[in-house]
Amino acid sequence: MKKLIAFLTIAVLAAGAGLSLADDDDDEARIDALQTRLENARHDRDVLAKLVDDVLWTQRVGDVAVVEKVRIYGPPKWREKNPNGIGAGNPVKFYCYLFTPKAFGDTSKLPLLVLPHGGVHADFTTYYAHIIRELMAQGYIVIAPEYRGSTGYGKGFYETIDYGGREVEDALAARDWAVANHPRVDADRVGILGWSHGGLITLMSLFRHPEGYRCGFAGVPVSDLVMRMGYLGQDYRDLYEADFHIGEDVESNLEEYKRRSPVWNVDQLTRPLRVHTNPHDEDVNYIEVEHLIQALKAAGKDFEYEVYDVPGGHSFDRLDTPEAWGARKQIYAFLARYLDPPNPKISLGLTPEGRAAP
Repeated sequence: MKKLIAFLTIAVLAAGAGLSLADDDDDEARIDALQTRLENARHDRDVLAKLVDDVLWTQRVGDVAVVEKVRIYGPPKWREKNPNGIGAGNPVKFYCYLFTPKAFGDTSKLPLLVLPHGGVHADFTTYYAHIIRELMAQGYIVIAPEYRGSTGYGKGFYETIDYGGREVEDALAARDWAVANHPRVDADRVGILGWSHGGLITLMSLFRHPEGYRCGFAGVPVSDLVMRMGYLGQDYRDLYEADFHIGEDVESNLEEYKRRSPVWNVDQLTRPLRVHTNPHDEDVNYIEVEHLIQALKAAGKDFEYEVYDVPGGHSFDRLDTPEAWGARKQIYAFLARYLDPPNPKISLGLTPEGRAAP
């Protein structure tokens, strides 16, 4: 049925494009060609959306932050299509957003936060503008890596995805770049925070690179890819089974999925950690984060967590609601204990001028 629907959809699109699917012998080839065109068009749309959103950053936060976009590099691809080809083994180049608060003078050292975005294939957008404003008000410098596999940079970069793998090293590369090159970053006060996929990167960063971070916050984090492949559908599994990604399903390579999952690596935690979850999460099911919490407890780890039984589901603590403001106050209080920003006690909620963030 799915193939029939796909065929009819592409046939309509082909007719609109002036192409014919009349010859049976050519049908498969023409469908493949049209699918490739549609896929390329999707990537072109993502590039355009990224260019537009980049302009919006200055409009949304430019009054409180210096906004910069830098291009750096991380490790080579974990899997090369042709290991002997030209350029094989070269570092993967990617962009990072860099936000520096305009307040607090121009010489004082400030703490750094690494903020990886969520989504299997997604990007850092002005969806986070209110959170950036809140972090600027506290006096954090923020670097947000567009790690390998992010959208908005074309098909080739999309296909460098390495979920739970070298994307974690991309986050570390962003951290190291900021420490080495930003004159105001205090190398002894670096933390990491993220939600969903960004929460997974936060957890794996604390596990693999504890020397790089004082603490971390993981919101509704993807925690167990083995479990996740079981309760989500084939369309989701296809993102991992793609030839340019893992290329195998869980049954064929269980250990590879465990290697990329925080719940199977909790024994490595040595840094302060806070976790938020929600029993109504429509994306990262509560049972997945519950498994993480149980594993951390079983490993005897010292960490903080809170289950928020409030509306909002997957984005409950990123909304502009009283419940979300209260949850973010807890996040910021946790980070401040270890990173000591110059202005930790900010007000959240609508300002008298009607602004929803500082």
